[in-house]
Amino acid sequence: MGDGRGSSAMIGVMLLLCMSVTYALRYKVGDSRGWSFNVSNWPYGKTFMAGDVLEFNYMFGMHNVMEVDKSFFELCIPIPKIGREFGETVHWSGNDQIQLRSGQSYFICSFLGHCQRGMKIAVNAV
Repeated sequence: MGDGRGSSAMIGVMLLLCMSVTYALRYKVGDSRGWSFNVSNWPYGKTFMAGDVLEFNYMFGMHNVMEVDKSFFELCIPIPKIGREFGETVHWSGNDQIQLRSGQSYFICSFLGHCQRGMKIAVNAV
């Protein structure tokens, strides 16, 4: 029979592994204001990770969230991101949860004039 030291070491290793697990964070876009006009600076100073979730909260029927390519983001042209399914790029529930993929993502409101009024964000997930 062993003296139990092996199982103690194994438990210690398991605890260290569990402590190094990274958990996805949830971010409310626009904080208390939600997904609204003049929110384009909201991502500044935040570090996003692939797997984090952006929560877009807004009044149903008044706005939407569309993921677009960089050039369409810069020009506020509401054309969904190329290479993705329409349902993955356009959201309109008023409480949209979007999990970030690694790299740069661009989101706008595609309602007429909303993007031009600052209803757009660019985030980079590492």
